[in-house]
Amino acid sequence: MQRNRFSGQSLSTAIFLFLTISLIPFFSLAKPAGELKVEPPFWWAGMKYNQLQLLVHGENISGLKAVINYPGVTIQDQVTVENPNYLFVNLLLDTEVQPGFFEIAFTLKGKTKISYRYEIKQRVAGSANRAGFTPADVVYLLMPDRFSNGDPSNDSMPGMLEKPDRTKPLGRHGGDIAGIRQHLDYLKDMGITTIWPNPLLENNNLRESYHGYAITDFYMVDPRFGTNEDYKLMVDEAHGKGLKVIMDMVFNHCGINHWFINDLPMKNWIHQFPEYTRSNFRSECITDPYGSEADRNRMLQGWFDKHMPDLDQRNPFLKEYLIQNSIWWIEYAGLDGIRLDTQPYPYREMITEWNQRVNLEYPDFNIVGEAWLQKESMTAYYQKDAIVGDGYNSGMYSVTDFPLYNAMTRAFTENEGWSEGMARLYYVLSQDFLYANPDHVLTFLDNHDLTRYYNSIGNDLPALKMALTFLLTTRGIPQIYYGTELLMDGNSGVNHGEIRKDFPGGWPGDSLNAFTSKGRNDKQNEVFNYMQKLLKWRKGNTAVTEGTLRHFIPENGIYTYFRKDGDQTVMVVINRNDQQKTVIMNRFAECTQGFSSGFDVIYGRSVSLGQEMSFPARSATVYELKK
Repeated sequence: MQRNRFSGQSLSTAIFLFLTISLIPFFSLAKPAGELKVEPPFWWAGMKYNQLQLLVHGENISGLKAVINYPGVTIQDQVTVENPNYLFVNLLLDTEVQPGFFEIAFTLKGKTKISYRYEIKQRVAGSANRAGFTPADVVYLLMPDRFSNGDPSNDSMPGMLEKPDRTKPLGRHGGDIAGIRQHLDYLKDMGITTIWPNPLLENNNLRESYHGYAITDFYMVDPRFGTNEDYKLMVDEAHGKGLKVIMDMVFNHCGINHWFINDLPMKNWIHQFPEYTRSNFRSECITDPYGSEADRNRMLQGWFDKHMPDLDQRNPFLKEYLIQNSIWWIEYAGLDGIRLDTQPYPYREMITEWNQRVNLEYPDFNIVGEAWLQKESMTAYYQKDAIVGDGYNSGMYSVTDFPLYNAMTRAFTENEGWSEGMARLYYVLSQDFLYANPDHVLTFLDNHDLTRYYNSIGNDLPALKMALTFLLTTRGIPQIYYGTELLMDGNSGVNHGEIRKDFPGGWPGDSLNAFTSKGRNDKQNEVFNYMQKLLKWRKGNTAVTEGTLRHFIPENGIYTYFRKDGDQTVMVVINRNDQQKTVIMNRFAECTQGFSSGFDVIYGRSVSLGQEMSFPARSATVYELKK
């Protein structure tokens, strides 16, 4: 997530908000009125963790006693907090509890004052055994508001503060879940295996609500995107086409208009200060053995923005709320993975417990954390089973590989040097000993917070092809940002609308439809076809998706590496030079011995492996080696 997502309100407004939140009046008990809000809204029988915390919100609900009479459901305790409008009811669910509905009666002196009908659902058979995303997958990151408007009728919805305006780069443009569903075949045909949409949950804010990272309801899809049922249907349809779905989740903060921010359960539900305090965004201070407490506290407790209250995961009720919410979405929607926004910003102890709880229910599930850090060692710290001096273990199977991203933005365009050009890739990969599992890091050329890769390399099409080849054949789980296949351009330094443009053809009336070859120009079709060939080939090649990596120090602008799984071996040669280059092959004998030829994956032709081989200028060559 980009740290400067909003320009912000005035400082005086922010200070007023803090003072208002800090001085919440806690009135004496009066007769409860109005409807109750209970979260999670329902749960499932058969979960391995047999405790359930219900957050109950209603006027002066704390003065009532919860009563449940349902076999297999026991109230362990109920906890009142500072705000009388909240009651936390902790349930114990027996292993034999049956699906069904039951009443939660809220009583005063034995008389029911208000009740709530709650449901325990039946888990789908095999739910616990779902497979997460792996290095065999290629993730397609898309911004729902900018991908496709499949249902214009939901562009403006009752109660939503921001109305659509496609003329504004930072406004809502109308993309939605229906638009994603309508183009699942496009993604499948391209060769994508996994979809990661930016957050789809409600962001009911005055402006810049399109990106999804200022959530105002953790249990509801934004109605301008669709409904919870629409989201579940999208996942089901994706599964029917062999596609996986990753959900983007945010634990560090929420939106200023979230319903519980307007009526805080406790003062320490969020971090509060006498005046507005922004995070220093220095994630490195968390792992710094000499770091000051002042810096760590500013990093962890400061707000991302005035529109984004910073959640305090040390609060045990909030911690349980967030853990249960993510498990609820996995089970409800049938998710295949989670991408955690801003991994270093929530308290790390909570992240470890969250991973343990998720893995208890779904042992093969995968979560990738956004660890936006510049050094390999600091990135590796946040992966599961990292070897670190302080003994921390996040439990996170995957982390984002920003060091490799940084190398790729320069490796294919700058002049070659001892540590420049192709050497940048070598130096990053040579430090993979720092990772517990380097194959499970998420690799990418760009994303929704970064300057478009095509812009970073000066609109250099051959450089893009080389970079895509490297991304799709090196170690890790590759991620493609929507529009890369269309040579989308844009600089994040201008504004984020520049890197989040509408997908041509996603809106009724668009003059071009880039979802079809006819709607793409020659250069766009060139890169689309190139990507498609690599993506489809990659699916069936275990040397790339499961195999080992052996690389050779770049020399004279040429980088050569091999992927191997059993008898299957792939050779990749990237020639950065402006001229064709001849390579003496005996240097690679440890990987080529026993092979006599190679099948060129890109051009579909066979070549003999000789003592010398020539490779075209400014290109990447991919050979499947044959005996």
